[in-house]
Amino acid sequence: MQAGRRRFIAGLLATGLVPKPTWADAGSPFFLSAAALPNGTYVLCGIGADLNITFELPLPARGHAAAAHPLKPEAVAFARRPGTFAIVIDCMTGVQKAVLNAPAGRHFYGHGAFSADGSLLYTTENDYEAGRGCIGVWDATGGYTRIGEWSSGGVGPHDIKRLPNSDVLVVANGGIDTHPDSGRTKLNIPTMKTNLSYVKDGSVVEVVELLPEMHKNSIRHLAVAQDGGVAFGMQWQGDGVPSS
Repeated sequence: MQAGRRRFIAGLLATGLVPKPTWADAGSPFFLSAAALPNGTYVLCGIGADLNITFELPLPARGHAAAAHPLKPEAVAFARRPGTFAIVIDCMTGVQKAVLNAPAGRHFYGHGAFSADGSLLYTTENDYEAGRGCIGVWDATGGYTRIGEWSSGGVGPHDIKRLPNSDVLVVANGGIDTHPDSGRTKLNIPTMKTNLSYVKDGSVVEVVELLPEMHKNSIRHLAVAQDGGVAFGMQWQGDGVPSS
């Protein structure tokens, strides 16, 4: 039934008989999340505010998170670290619109964010030979072609969000150095240094660091309030319980 509905809507869109679709037409998901099914396959799920699944779309391999387009029901699902693919999906029809491949010497960290007008996609990436974090810049209006790259302001950038009513990005630089040759092994725990960076127009405009004794607390995921306040979740990489 769901597949038939998507084909019907896609046909109407092709004839121009309905308005441009919005997220409401895709069930108004409150969250986007990658998931693994019991049969071993992987999907991208839209989850409503009531925590019910509003749609479920297939992924070619294990994903981590997804970025929602701000204006239309389109999402980019990212492979988990050290994956190199991202899939652009029309969440109304289930159609795969584009595939992003990380350039040579880079891999994705599983997160991305759109510009306020939806014209650009920003992706957190690892320049693993240099051991530095990058933000990939992609033209979302031109088939998601890669048009640039910025410094993330740290090592191991994981989550990335856009501050409300602006194009300032906040990046969770987890501080953990990895290399695909070593799989998911963390290579620099004794010396790791995490931070929160703010990036505007390609320049790092502010960096917020933890106290030195907390340097093994890797900043991973972000939540941004409407007033621009930023909360973050961390993963302790040391032994025992961190001291305060």
